[in-house]
Amino acid sequence: MPIISIASVAKSYGGFTALHDIDLEIERGEIFALLGPNGAGKTTLISIVCGAVSMSRGNVRVDGADILRDYRVTRRKIGLVPQEIALDIFATVWSTVSFSRSLFGRPKDNAHIERLLRDLALWEKRDAKIIELSGGMKRRVMIAKALAHEPDILFLDEPTAGVDVELRRDMWGLVRRLRENGVTIILTTHYIEEAEEMADRVGFMKGGRLVLVEEKTALMRKLGNRRLVLTLAEPLRALPAALEGWHAELEDGGRRIAYAMSEDAEKGAAQIIQRLGEAGVHIKDMAMNESSLEQIFVDLVGSDAGSQA
Repeated sequence: MPIISIASVAKSYGGFTALHDIDLEIERGEIFALLGPNGAGKTTLISIVCGAVSMSRGNVRVDGADILRDYRVTRRKIGLVPQEIALDIFATVWSTVSFSRSLFGRPKDNAHIERLLRDLALWEKRDAKIIELSGGMKRRVMIAKALAHEPDILFLDEPTAGVDVELRRDMWGLVRRLRENGVTIILTTHYIEEAEEMADRVGFMKGGRLVLVEEKTALMRKLGNRRLVLTLAEPLRALPAALEGWHAELEDGGRRIAYAMSEDAEKGAAQIIQRLGEAGVHIKDMAMNESSLEQIFVDLVGSDAGSQA
């Protein structure tokens, strides 16, 4: 059974539809990355699952429980790191994180709080007031708050946007450890390379619609462009007749041949090299180029989206 099941979820504000009948299942223990340009509906969808925003219609179940009928049960299973920093600026780091744990009815556990603060490089700041912290340190406190009650599911809504490299490194190290301990993680991110490195599956949103959900490596295999680039010993004025009908083209003034590879990539590569040899074309070097997840994302949602998520 999936740990999160979203069925026909829609959200409208007056005459504006923010979400159009979203269907999505998140498997237990996976890292799921939700990508899409600003305004795609990612935060709205996350907020609905977490109970912060009401849906216009649809159904959401968390670990088998309905988020409306069993709100307290489902909310206790979820930790959320929102985009915006919202903290009591006059409270200390320790009291802030400890209080968050108590809000969910969890028993006092100083050892757990200490582990969190150490993992997030906050231990030395445990007695400091929030107002005294840098923006990056406040973000670390937000993450510690979300994990204070030991949730089974962690939502990270662009958690590393605008933070320092050190925090980003610490954050992803923590994500890996959480997944190893069975925590399910759903994230949105502007840093697509992080989704490419971390996620098991990715979902692309555009205009309030979930346009594609796919296992990451399968997606890159199906939609990514693999190109065999052959650097020639001598430039050619035209492609050899032996390559007529192949998805090949001359580049760099005839100094290179680029071949768009299909599913039978290895066979195609061997054949094109053999045909060039038979045509008397000498190859100086060869390389394989593959599309990144970012390139696939741009192709799916439009070039105006850039690398935003």
